[in-house]
Amino acid sequence: MPIDTQRLHQLMDYEAARDTPPTNFPALPPIPSARYTDAGFYELERQVMFRKTWLLAGHLDEMPEPGDFHRWDMAGLPVVLVHTEDGSVNALLNRCSHRGAPVAMANKGKKKRFTCPYHGWSYAHDGQLLAVRDARDFRDLDMSASGLRRLRCERLGKLIFVNFDLHTPSLRECLGALVDEWAEFDLENCRLSRRDRFTVRCNWKIAMEANLEVYHVPSIHGRTVAPVLDSRRNVNTFYPGGHSRMVAPIPAGHANPAWQSRWPEISSAGEIARTCTQSYSVFPNLVMPLNQFVIPPIQFWPDGPDQCIVETWTMAPDWGSTAKNGPDMWTEDAGARPSLVLREDIEMSEAIQETLDATQSTGIPLSYQEARIYHAHQSADAAIGREHIPPELQVQAVLNEAWWHPNEPRLA
Repeated sequence: MPIDTQRLHQLMDYEAARDTPPTNFPALPPIPSARYTDAGFYELERQVMFRKTWLLAGHLDEMPEPGDFHRWDMAGLPVVLVHTEDGSVNALLNRCSHRGAPVAMANKGKKKRFTCPYHGWSYAHDGQLLAVRDARDFRDLDMSASGLRRLRCERLGKLIFVNFDLHTPSLRECLGALVDEWAEFDLENCRLSRRDRFTVRCNWKIAMEANLEVYHVPSIHGRTVAPVLDSRRNVNTFYPGGHSRMVAPIPAGHANPAWQSRWPEISSAGEIARTCTQSYSVFPNLVMPLNQFVIPPIQFWPDGPDQCIVETWTMAPDWGSTAKNGPDMWTEDAGARPSLVLREDIEMSEAIQETLDATQSTGIPLSYQEARIYHAHQSADAAIGREHIPPELQVQAVLNEAWWHPNEPRLA
């Protein structure tokens, strides 16, 4: 169902009036510090958690015509996305079944078929092996079993998601209520304006977690975000699967940044999008801020225990010009550097990584306002499997289903 606006306003009033965490809200045990530094835990995240979750990989505007392809390597495996003749998008492992050479060498382009540049094996857009050079020299080669590995690939509007696990539920099942709540943002028609990447010297979770709480906003973003976000009326919502949402009203007399007003609006965007700062986290690494002017996803990709890649996107309704002239939520000087708000978070995240004490026995305490962070860690352990995680690195599963959407104990 769409967002329950009335209930959100009731919750904002509740959050403003409370002087203690809600009754029966669980005490959150400290997060082990070594989860941000331990090389073994980093490998579990990369090789297990990121292999069984839906990951945002592309936008249909990057491959608008049949035959268009786009390489995607952010998840640690070589993937090529291709727009097929029937209008769908396939995700194929970009690795020839013969000797492992990439069948798509360029980052993007257009091909009727993929032909390996090493020995000439060729493949259809669905991965089927079409032809083998000097096939007479191969004894008992099973052509039907020698195609490119096809990955799961599903779309939400123009957003393209990939999953390496054949047994994970569908994208829409995993997103759950988020699909209906995002319906007002017309993802099928919003154009891709920018997509940029920046290397940040900290663990990916440290960078992402700056987007999972507003506790830091008055300190770090005093002149940028704080004036347009009433943090004392912020409402956090927890969804099954590790997803979450924050909604905080824009204080009276303030509005969204003036630069946005020159862009076309998403006419179907509702009241919350127009009067509040609203942001979702999609497990494991996607943040989706949403308003009536732009859809600016931001992703956090592991690139070592103490380094990550921050990938920023800006999508918006058709602005009637080329992509180069569209809106840009996250960068300055056409991608030369992150925006001021993003730099404020990045500078602090890198400083935290430098001073983080992985041996701190007491761990990292979290407040009620920071519970979305705990929800993500708890969900990570569930995705990886607690039996694979050393006991000293585990988090307890204390944030139970009683607090997951659509349940709402705060208004009971």
